[in-house]
Amino acid sequence: MKSLTLPILQSRQHFPVLDGLRGVAALAIVIFHFMEIVFTDFTQNIIGHGFLAVDFFFCLSGFVIGYAYDNRLEEMGILEFFKSRIIRLHPLVLFGSVLGLFAFLFDPFGGQPFIFSTGKIILLFISSALLIPFPAMEERAFNLFGLNAPSWSLFWEYVANIFYAFILARLHRKYLVILAIIAAILLGVVAYRAGSLMGGWAGDNFWDGGARIFYSFIAGLLVYRFKWTIKNNLGFFGLSILLSLAFLMPFFSYSWLAELAVVLFYFPLIIALGVGTKVHERLTGLCHFSGKISYPLYMTHYSAIWMFNHYYSTYKPQGKELSLLIIAGVMVLLCLAYLAMVWYDLPVRKYLSRKRIKSDLPK
Repeated sequence: MKSLTLPILQSRQHFPVLDGLRGVAALAIVIFHFMEIVFTDFTQNIIGHGFLAVDFFFCLSGFVIGYAYDNRLEEMGILEFFKSRIIRLHPLVLFGSVLGLFAFLFDPFGGQPFIFSTGKIILLFISSALLIPFPAMEERAFNLFGLNAPSWSLFWEYVANIFYAFILARLHRKYLVILAIIAAILLGVVAYRAGSLMGGWAGDNFWDGGARIFYSFIAGLLVYRFKWTIKNNLGFFGLSILLSLAFLMPFFSYSWLAELAVVLFYFPLIIALGVGTKVHERLTGLCHFSGKISYPLYMTHYSAIWMFNHYYSTYKPQGKELSLLIIAGVMVLLCLAYLAMVWYDLPVRKYLSRKRIKSDLPK
C-alpha cells in the first residue's frame, strides 16, 4: 500500500463560527430532549423544533466532508477515508453505548432492566456499539438504539459517508443538483405524510432518517462545491441567534411546510453565512471549544434524559424546582461531555491516529 505522509492524514483548518454553531445546535438538542419529557404535547414546547438541529448537523457534515476530503480523497484512498471517519466518530459511539448500558441497569429513579433477558441486553449493547439498528424496547418507543437514542443519526452519518466515498466525491456538481432536487421532493413527501420532519429515530419511521440526511448532506456538499459564501458581519452571536430561531419556531397548521423550508433553504443559508463571517479574536477560543464539545455532548446526554423521565414521572416537579432541575441537568451534562472529551475521546483518537501512522510507515 502506498505510504501516507502526515499532511494527508491531518484535518484541514476549521471555520470557527461553524464550529461554534455546532455547539449551539448540540445544546439545543439537549434542552429539547429535557423539554419534550415535560411537554408531551410537543406543540407546547418552547423549543419544540429543537429536533431540526439534527438536520443542521447533516447539512454541516456535508459541507465539512466536502471541504476536508474532496481534494484529497483520491490521494488518500477510500480505506484511509473510512479509517479517518471511524477514528473521529466511533470512540464516542462506544462510550455512549457503555454509558447507556450502565444507566439502563442502574437507573436510581426507575426503569425495568429485570424484564429483559441477559441475552437481549447483550444484543442491545452489541447493536448499539456496532451501530446496527435494533428497535426492540417497547418502553423506549422502539428507538433504533435503545441504549443510546441519538446513535440513530450516527447510523445515517455512516451511510452518507459510504455514499460520499464511492459516489458523491466523484460526482459532478450538476448531477449533485439533480440528486438534491430528488431528495428535496422525497423530503417534502415525508414531511407532508408524517406532518413533521421529526422521524428517523424509531423502527416505524426508520426511512424518514434516510430522507433527512439524503437532502441535507448533499445540500451542505453543494454549498462547498459551489463556493457559496455570503460575506457578512453577523459573527458568532448573530448567527447563533438566527440558528436558534429555527429551533424556537412555534407550531401552527402548516408547521411541516415551515420545517421543510428551514431544512431546504435556511440551514444551507446559515452555513454560507457562517463561512462568510468573521469571528472576533476573543471569541475564537469559545467557538473552538463549542465545536469540540458538541459531539461528546450529543453522544453522552441521553442516558440522563431517561433518568430525568423516570424522575419526572415519579415526583412531578413543577415551577421553580423543575426549572432548576433542568438547568442543573444541562450543566452536569456539559461537565460530563467535557470529561468524556478530555479523558476519553481525545486521548483515544490521538492513540489510534498514532497507531495508524506507524502502521503505514515502510517496514
